[in-house]
Amino acid sequence: MPVVDIDEAGGFADAGVLLDARAFERFLGEVEPIDPRAGHIPGARSAPSGGSLDASGRFLPAAALRERFAALGADGSRPVAAYCGSGVTAAHTVAALAVAGVEAALYPGSFSQWSSDPSRPVETGPSVD
Repeated sequence: MPVVDIDEAGGFADAGVLLDARAFERFLGEVEPIDPRAGHIPGARSAPSGGSLDASGRFLPAAALRERFAALGADGSRPVAAYCGSGVTAAHTVAALAVAGVEAALYPGSFSQWSSDPSRPVETGPSVD
Protein backbone atom coordinates (compact mmCIF):
# COMPACT_ATOMS: atom_id res chain seq x y z
CA MET A 1 0.00 0.00 0.00
CA PRO A 2 1.38 3.43 -0.86
CA VAL A 3 2.16 5.57 2.17
CA VAL A 4 3.36 9.12 2.81
CA ASP A 5 5.37 10.29 5.79
CA ILE A 6 4.91 13.43 7.86
CA ASP A 7 7.01 15.62 5.56
CA GLU A 8 5.25 14.38 2.42
CA ALA A 9 1.87 14.93 4.08
CA GLY A 10 2.79 18.53 4.84
CA GLY A 11 3.27 19.42 1.20
CA PHE A 12 0.85 16.96 -0.33
CA ALA A 13 -1.95 19.44 -1.03
CA ASP A 14 0.40 21.50 -3.22
CA ALA A 15 0.50 18.83 -5.93
CA GLY A 16 -2.36 16.54 -4.99
CA VAL A 17 -5.41 16.08 -2.82
CA LEU A 18 -5.05 15.41 0.92
CA LEU A 19 -8.23 14.01 2.46
CA ASP A 20 -9.01 14.14 6.19
CA ALA A 21 -11.24 11.16 7.05
CA ARG A 22 -12.17 12.34 10.57
CA ALA A 23 -15.54 13.76 11.59
CA PHE A 24 -16.18 17.24 10.18
CA GLU A 25 -16.20 18.79 13.67
CA ARG A 26 -12.68 17.52 14.29
CA PHE A 27 -11.53 18.79 10.88
CA LEU A 28 -12.90 22.24 11.71
CA GLY A 29 -11.14 22.20 15.08
CA GLU A 30 -14.39 22.56 17.03
CA VAL A 31 -13.91 19.26 18.87
CA GLU A 32 -10.70 17.38 19.62
CA PRO A 33 -11.09 14.51 22.08
CA ILE A 34 -7.70 12.86 21.51
CA ASP A 35 -4.97 14.98 19.97
CA PRO A 36 -2.97 17.81 21.59
CA ARG A 37 -4.17 20.42 19.06
CA ALA A 38 -7.42 20.79 17.14
CA GLY A 39 -7.83 21.40 13.42
CA HIS A 40 -6.36 19.84 10.29
CA ILE A 41 -3.22 19.69 8.17
CA PRO A 42 -3.06 22.84 6.01
CA GLY A 43 -4.59 22.31 2.58
CA ALA A 44 -6.49 19.16 3.54
CA ARG A 45 -10.10 18.61 2.50
CA SER A 46 -12.73 17.14 4.79
CA ALA A 47 -13.93 13.69 3.70
CA PRO A 48 -15.46 11.96 6.75
CA SER A 49 -15.21 8.21 6.25
CA GLY A 50 -18.89 7.68 7.07
CA GLY A 51 -19.80 9.55 3.89
CA SER A 52 -18.62 6.54 1.89
CA LEU A 53 -21.23 4.25 3.45
CA ASP A 54 -24.89 3.54 2.78
CA ALA A 55 -27.56 3.18 5.47
CA SER A 56 -26.61 -0.48 6.07
CA GLY A 57 -22.95 0.38 6.66
CA ARG A 58 -21.67 -0.92 3.31
CA PHE A 59 -19.65 1.04 0.79
CA LEU A 60 -21.71 3.10 -1.61
CA PRO A 61 -21.72 1.86 -5.23
CA ALA A 62 -18.53 2.63 -7.15
CA ALA A 63 -20.21 5.31 -9.26
CA ALA A 64 -21.46 7.13 -6.15
CA LEU A 65 -18.01 6.94 -4.57
CA ARG A 66 -16.41 8.28 -7.76
CA GLU A 67 -18.85 11.20 -7.68
CA ARG A 68 -18.23 11.85 -3.98
CA PHE A 69 -14.46 11.88 -4.30
CA ALA A 70 -14.46 13.81 -7.59
CA ALA A 71 -16.40 16.58 -5.83
CA LEU A 72 -13.48 16.77 -3.39
CA GLY A 73 -10.94 16.95 -6.23
CA ALA A 74 -9.92 13.30 -5.91
CA ASP A 75 -10.78 12.10 -9.40
CA GLY A 76 -7.50 10.31 -10.10
CA SER A 77 -5.99 13.13 -12.16
CA ARG A 78 -3.73 14.16 -9.26
CA PRO A 79 -2.12 12.16 -6.45
CA VAL A 80 -4.40 11.45 -3.48
CA ALA A 81 -3.53 10.71 0.15
CA ALA A 82 -5.71 10.27 3.23
CA TYR A 83 -5.21 10.65 6.97
CA CYS A 84 -7.41 10.63 10.06
CA GLY A 85 -6.57 10.63 13.76
CA SER A 86 -4.67 7.37 14.01
CA GLY A 87 -4.76 5.81 10.54
CA VAL A 88 -7.78 3.51 10.92
CA THR A 89 -10.54 5.50 9.19
CA ALA A 90 -8.03 6.82 6.67
CA ALA A 91 -7.35 3.20 5.64
CA HIS A 92 -11.13 2.86 5.22
CA THR A 93 -11.09 5.94 2.96
CA VAL A 94 -8.20 4.52 0.91
CA ALA A 95 -10.30 1.35 0.45
CA ALA A 96 -13.34 3.42 -0.61
CA LEU A 97 -11.15 5.29 -3.10
CA ALA A 98 -9.97 1.94 -4.48
CA VAL A 99 -13.62 0.89 -4.99
CA ALA A 100 -14.06 4.18 -6.87
CA GLY A 101 -11.03 3.38 -9.03
CA VAL A 102 -8.75 6.02 -7.50
CA GLU A 103 -5.37 4.97 -6.11
CA ALA A 104 -4.48 6.70 -2.86
CA ALA A 105 -1.71 6.69 -0.30
CA LEU A 106 -2.14 6.49 3.46
CA TYR A 107 -0.49 8.85 5.94
CA PRO A 108 -0.34 6.36 8.84
CA GLY A 109 1.02 8.85 11.37
CA SER A 110 -2.14 10.86 10.79
CA PHE A 111 -3.22 13.92 12.73
CA SER A 112 -2.04 12.45 16.02
CA GLN A 113 1.56 12.54 14.81
CA TRP A 114 1.11 15.87 13.04
CA SER A 115 -0.51 17.71 15.95
CA SER A 116 2.04 16.36 18.44
CA ASP A 117 4.80 18.32 16.70
CA PRO A 118 4.44 22.00 17.69
CA SER A 119 6.54 23.08 14.70
CA ARG A 120 3.84 21.78 12.30
CA PRO A 121 1.13 24.29 11.37
CA VAL A 122 -2.51 23.47 12.01
CA GLU A 123 -5.49 25.09 10.29
CA THR A 124 -8.98 25.40 11.73
CA GLY A 125 -12.24 26.13 9.99
CA PRO A 126 -13.28 25.02 6.51
CA SER A 127 -10.88 24.44 3.63
CA VAL A 128 -10.10 27.38 1.41
CA ASP A 129 -9.55 26.62 -2.26
